[in-house]
Amino acid sequence: MNIGTPRGFRDILPAEALAREHIVDETRRVFSAHGYQPVETPLLEDRATLEQAGRIKASPLQLFDSDDRLLMLRPDLTLPIARLAAGRLGPAALPARLRYVAPVVREQASLKGQPRQFTQMGVELLGGDGIEAEAEVVALLAEALSSLEVRGWRIVCGSVRPLMGLLDACAPDRGFREAALGAIHRSDLPALDELVEAAGLPEAAARALEALPRAHGGTDVIDQLDALLAGAGVAVADRGTSELRSLVESLAARGVDARLSFDFSIINSFDYYTGIVFKGYAEGMAASLASGGRYDAVLANLGLGETSACGFALSLERLQEILGEQGASGIATPGLAVGSRPLRIAIPKGSLFKDTVATLRAVGLPTDELESPGRRLIIAAGDVEYVIVRATDAPAFVGYGGADCGFCGSDSLIEASLDLLQLVDVRYGGCRFIVAEPASAEGEADAAYAWRGTMRVATKYPRITQAYYDRIGQQVDILALHGNIELGPIVGMADRIVDITATGTTLAENDLVVVDDVMECTARFFAGPAAYRCDSRIRDLSDKLAAYVGGNRS
Repeated sequence: MNIGTPRGFRDILPAEALAREHIVDETRRVFSAHGYQPVETPLLEDRATLEQAGRIKASPLQLFDSDDRLLMLRPDLTLPIARLAAGRLGPAALPARLRYVAPVVREQASLKGQPRQFTQMGVELLGGDGIEAEAEVVALLAEALSSLEVRGWRIVCGSVRPLMGLLDACAPDRGFREAALGAIHRSDLPALDELVEAAGLPEAAARALEALPRAHGGTDVIDQLDALLAGAGVAVADRGTSELRSLVESLAARGVDARLSFDFSIINSFDYYTGIVFKGYAEGMAASLASGGRYDAVLANLGLGETSACGFALSLERLQEILGEQGASGIATPGLAVGSRPLRIAIPKGSLFKDTVATLRAVGLPTDELESPGRRLIIAAGDVEYVIVRATDAPAFVGYGGADCGFCGSDSLIEASLDLLQLVDVRYGGCRFIVAEPASAEGEADAAYAWRGTMRVATKYPRITQAYYDRIGQQVDILALHGNIELGPIVGMADRIVDITATGTTLAENDLVVVDDVMECTARFFAGPAAYRCDSRIRDLSDKLAAYVGGNRS
């Protein structure tokens, strides 16, 4: 008899509970000392109500109650607290400094090893005074991490305002603007480059759009942004750089500047954040410990216009891991300080292996041992370790902390659907995704769709297939296979297939013809967000790869 917990949920026994209690007590002490008062919100929320506040970013667990209202288990605390502020506090009670410690629940796909319940500790400052409010919240995160003695912590900041000002000034149309924001939100910088190149923007605007989400470093980054935005014709008032300078000054006065850096790859959720975005990192952690930012639009959507809002959430489970306590966040932790261990790169075996090795050799990395790896899976080469994996597994190795960065096809990144930064299109491993059907059954799939209302499609690539049919506005039933996809329509299991083709020989030999093109795919260099933002070696390698690829193109 199985008496365990459901997938993604777990029991917490006394020893671990005591460790968690210590972390919570210390964090609560820091927050309380600055006047933040506790609030609690229901575990279940009305989905329609929260959607008035803003887009629900995480995937919630949902249910209908006896009144036929769609409820959801809260996937985070920010939207519920915004709802509380608008409905129970109102403008007269602002500014309000609120804190919380509470479990949240998010749906996760099976077999990915991720928890569905975890605990957030956080603060929200509602109705504060502009930049001073943002500085107060960031400084509070710094104090909490210091008080908990988190090793090697750092705070990485960005802001959505410079990008929004740039797009206001140079986006040729709404479609371009939405596509650019979408690429940056997905952390797909090569897609942004392709979009900019195709748009034929003025050189200064194109250079600024490509460079802005790659900008990183210390306070000198603000000067770089000013130069880029000025060249693109963005007015001083629309750049957001004066606010960043004020933030730096205020944080320096609070003693936080030594642990602060900027990285504009961090910006996302442009319908949610309205100013600064920041994350807290620590050595040895393959994910952020904390994340937050300014989200005035959420309160405005709930009727509190002209009200600033800024806050952050800390992950209790990730703090447990980094502090050496019992716990499970589902993220692998190398346990060594950045720079004190070799840079670990995921290398795809198979068709991409040879070109990947040649590219690494061309940019100066040691590859002699990689030329003939034999059966070895990890190859040490000075300051680098190569982890040889299937191309389809490379995103998981990087996403869960088994490697810092890696190479694979863009299709593997789409199918993995993990939080990863796509940095460089290395332009080898090109292939073409197509829709195909039996030549002898021309017209039958469309006729079946006309009466059935859905297209039956066999594929190894369900996410790519679903995205394609969503794009063309057709309902699809996907039959996921792992090989011999061509058999699907031949034996009557499916109407069509979505697959990769290079020469079309396999299609022709099986009486299949191409019906439509889905997408083109090439290999990408990518990295885990935490590793990229905390380890300069990855950024240096990315720059070298971009220069090498650019040189070959010219």
